[in-house]
Amino acid sequence: MKCFHFSNGGRREEEDGGGGGSVVSSSRSSAVVSWARSLSMASSGVDSTRRSEFDSESRDFPGDSLGGFVNQRRGDDLRVFTFAELKSSSRGFSRALMIGEGGFGCVYRGAVGDPGSDSIMDVAIKQLNRNGFQGHKEWINEVNFLGVVKHPNLVRLIGYCAEDDERGIQRLLVYELMCNKSLEDHLFSRSLNALSWNTRLKIARDAARGLAYLHEEMDFQLIFRDFKSSNILLDEDFNAKLSDFGLASLGPAQGFGHISTAVVGTVGYAAPEYVQAGRLTAKSDVWSFGVVLYELITGRRAVERNLPRGEQKLLEWVRPYVSSSDPKKFNTIIDPRLEKQDWGESARRVASLANKCLSRQPKSRPRMSEVVDALTAIAAAAAAAVADTGGGRGEGEEEEEDGGFEECGGGVKQKKKKGFDHIREMISSRAAKTIGKKVDWRNWTPGLVRTR
Repeated sequence: MKCFHFSNGGRREEEDGGGGGSVVSSSRSSAVVSWARSLSMASSGVDSTRRSEFDSESRDFPGDSLGGFVNQRRGDDLRVFTFAELKSSSRGFSRALMIGEGGFGCVYRGAVGDPGSDSIMDVAIKQLNRNGFQGHKEWINEVNFLGVVKHPNLVRLIGYCAEDDERGIQRLLVYELMCNKSLEDHLFSRSLNALSWNTRLKIARDAARGLAYLHEEMDFQLIFRDFKSSNILLDEDFNAKLSDFGLASLGPAQGFGHISTAVVGTVGYAAPEYVQAGRLTAKSDVWSFGVVLYELITGRRAVERNLPRGEQKLLEWVRPYVSSSDPKKFNTIIDPRLEKQDWGESARRVASLANKCLSRQPKSRPRMSEVVDALTAIAAAAAAAVADTGGGRGEGEEEEEDGGFEECGGGVKQKKKKGFDHIREMISSRAAKTIGKKVDWRNWTPGLVRTR
């Protein structure tokens, strides 16, 4: 699902007489790209009209401009790669190593040396489409923001490449490799086995923690602005991490209610007040999180054009089922790939939490820290219910029956069936019918078979 961008009649400057609910208009920051020559090119070579449409939404930041603030925080954590080095590590950006593709470039698997040791580490290399200025602006955003924020539930940016040559601008980003792809891949791809309910709860809680950190745990607020299932990546243990900060924006300054900005994001996930009026707040991310919660419950996309008209928009489709007092109606929206003993009552509690996140009034939506607490309680209750009944299986626990599944570094693979005992019994029964006696497997030894 591609991102969209459109302007709501240009920038708006509004003031509320109360002061506390006033709106700050987005202004261009001249220092965002001052830390490197390659980044400063974003503010030159493009006419002022186009810059004002696409430039980073920023505002006066306490004590310094955004660019100076980021410079102070980023330090020397990021590595600077050469284009030749990244080209070699991805075998010339081979399509065989391409693991993702978006509107702003392709992502390839590669391997680079670890400067702290002699080992080689696997990485994901995102190459910017050289024909798009919007992608260049997002590249700047990612380097600036991911160079500052550090959290277990945010994907780690290892370094970047910025080179100019006769072929044009080369802009690349190097991330830690998330070997289990994205939540979108596991929810909607039939080539991968379904995630268990406990794993879905774990992923939701991890993603909520990442958003809570951005909104509440730093001395400045960051609005993700494009939260969706494809931007939730999974590592080998199915720990979730947020990725793609290209559309991220600083939150409103103290004393301001929201940012007034052009609308960007993905259809089906953006909050209504943001789409209709361009009013951006942290509660916009909370709405998007509620949409993803329903994707986890139903196994359906936020917008699916291949379904009948009445079922294409997820939130419209689930509304009559979740508002009904009949539990059987609610059960019809549960992902059919989930076993009933896995989700039980906790799915209804997650739906109730999603409804709070999807409140039409932004102030009525919970903060992400409150969402984390709610999901933690739901997960604990679900685990206790499984322990009391003795049914189901815990996360990471292998199923002993035939056809069970186990999680591994490369994804979810089917466990080998214990079929030898069945084959042995079948041979014994056939032998009993033909030679009149049961085969003694303890004294059996392989031998040659005479053929003509």
